[in-house]
Amino acid sequence: MENKNTANPRKGGRHPKADPAVHRYSISLTAEENARFLTLFEASGMNVMAHFITACIFQKGIKTVKIDKAAMDYYILLTALFGQFRAAGVNYNQVVKIMHRNFSEKRAPAYLYKLVNQTMEFAVLAQKIIQLTAEFEEKYLKK
Repeated sequence: MENKNTANPRKGGRHPKADPAVHRYSISLTAEENARFLTLFEASGMNVMAHFITACIFQKGIKTVKIDKAAMDYYILLTALFGQFRAAGVNYNQVVKIMHRNFSEKRAPAYLYKLVNQTMEFAVLAQKIIQLTAEFEEKYLKK
């Protein structure tokens, strides 16, 4: 028979931990205490309840993560708006190329003048959006 202490080189699986957690404790909570406990656990943002309990017992720092839904929505919409700005820039370049190719030298500048005026309004709107975003970040996100 083979000695059980010798390691089989083809043995699969995890490596055993140096100090496994084998001691277990049980507590009972009332409905009110359980609700409070679950609220604290959800506010901590931890994924594993055992790690949260261990942090509470040994008074380790518990991180509380608060997600502001309004800020998230604003950020998502702002990202979508900047995507539309990029798309408008690509369309702008395509329109200018088509105008130069399809119109005469007298008609193209007239249409380009209208396009430039619309672009200037577009740029002013972009500056207002940037200003509002800076104010939003200053008031709500930087604490």
